[in-house]
Amino acid sequence: MADEAKAKGNAAFSAGRFEEAAGHFSDAIALAPANHVLYSSAAAAYEKGLALDPSNEGLKAGLADAKKAAAAPPRRAPSGGADAIGQMFQGPELWTKIASDPATRAYLDQPDFMQMLREVQRNPSSLNTYLSDPRMMQVLSLMLNIKIQTPQDSDFPQSSSPSQPPQQQKQQPETKAREMEPEPQPEPMEVSDEEKERKERKAAALKEKEAGNASYKKKDFETAIQHYTKALELDDEDISYLTNRAAVYIEMGKYDECIEDCDKAVERGRELRADFKMVARALTRKGTALAKLAKNSKDYDIAIETFQKALTEHRNPDTLKRLNEAEKAKKDLEQQEYYDPKLADEEREKGNEMFKQQKYPEAIKHYNEAIRRNPKDARVYSNRAACYTKLGAMPEGLKDAEKCIELDPTFTKGYTRKGAVQFFMKEYEKAMETYQAGLKHDPNNQELLDGIRRCVEQINKANRGDISQEDLQEKQSKAMQDPEIQNILTDPIMRQVLMDFQENPRAAQDHLKDPGVAQKIQKLINAGIVQTR
Repeated sequence: MADEAKAKGNAAFSAGRFEEAAGHFSDAIALAPANHVLYSSAAAAYEKGLALDPSNEGLKAGLADAKKAAAAPPRRAPSGGADAIGQMFQGPELWTKIASDPATRAYLDQPDFMQMLREVQRNPSSLNTYLSDPRMMQVLSLMLNIKIQTPQDSDFPQSSSPSQPPQQQKQQPETKAREMEPEPQPEPMEVSDEEKERKERKAAALKEKEAGNASYKKKDFETAIQHYTKALELDDEDISYLTNRAAVYIEMGKYDECIEDCDKAVERGRELRADFKMVARALTRKGTALAKLAKNSKDYDIAIETFQKALTEHRNPDTLKRLNEAEKAKKDLEQQEYYDPKLADEEREKGNEMFKQQKYPEAIKHYNEAIRRNPKDARVYSNRAACYTKLGAMPEGLKDAEKCIELDPTFTKGYTRKGAVQFFMKEYEKAMETYQAGLKHDPNNQELLDGIRRCVEQINKANRGDISQEDLQEKQSKAMQDPEIQNILTDPIMRQVLMDFQENPRAAQDHLKDPGVAQKIQKLINAGIVQTR
């Protein structure tokens, strides 16, 4: 295991990937802390890495640790390195890795395996006890990110087998001795001048991007543009320079330039197989610019299409919000362009004529068109509510009547329509309240007064018990769905009042002297919950 990590480190070192090589050597040290050659190899990797990136604090710290360890006396490795490896089972990433790997996911449902893992977490040195279990070896292979050969698939004999021939047992000290022999440090691959220049240009481009971001935050847009342009000249393999410059163009109101940069970013991103999020960002910014232009061009379709494309690349809440805004703007624009009060009045008159002929569905069609032409005309909602009432579509009629009142609270027809619907629904108390609300605007309106009279007759009829048991149950059932009725019945004080009505009539009369209690009692009577004889 340590040899494999060391081999990976040598390969990375030879390829000039010094920071990666240092990581592999560190893994090897964790597996074979007694192998002193590994410390020198790690130090060499850190030194080469710092030669390319002198300001890298991580490499500096790693070099200091490696030199300190290399200068220290050789350490005796724990038995089999199990204690050092066991420490790898301490981190929270253990459970994530096991759950995400198809080969190990099922182990989490096996109680005996879970018990082994918890024991290793409590006592890392106990790992040796469980290494004979292939499941533990599989998890160890996963954590080390290397292929561990098990006794079943290995070409090498087990060194600790009691049935091992004496000749093989004699070879073990020689193998250990060879492991302790110093090895030559890996020779780094020569980095070409072209590659070195490319890295320097990338670093310079990042600095230009940071300067551009700082200028953008200060709203110094011209300077920000200059920095992003310079970054793009230094490194054309990072499309974030294009998307950042596009964002500046939006702030400057230069929407055509923004769209051009976004198109370039999408095209270049496809070539480079860039992250979907970056491509989605470019499309979102293009859509934003198109939506800005649509305020004058009146064409939101292309902006909506662009936002939808961005969402197919990466579903982002900001993009979804901008899509919804563009769709709403398009709908509002269509309504504004369709608005025509004159044509709306013509459609309303056609609807009235159909209503007189009792052709209610045809009348509704004309009223619908009138509303599309002028959605602020309360009269059309009142007329359509009357049609719905004639057709028995009470919920739709009630909705239109309420919209009529909302648009013009002084228009009494809205109250008569709403009251009529509530009366047909046998909600007599609600209907009476609606009629009374209308009388506040027109106290002498005969249609409203007649409505109140009809409601009072029905309420009194119910209170006398002059309705069928079926109608009474239906009325009570509807009343029990009323939140106000529910609150009255669950009020401890009102429950005591109702009990006194049955058991102590004199006390009940005292309760009725309280206006609040009397009003609630009347509410229950009107709802059919309480009956008077």
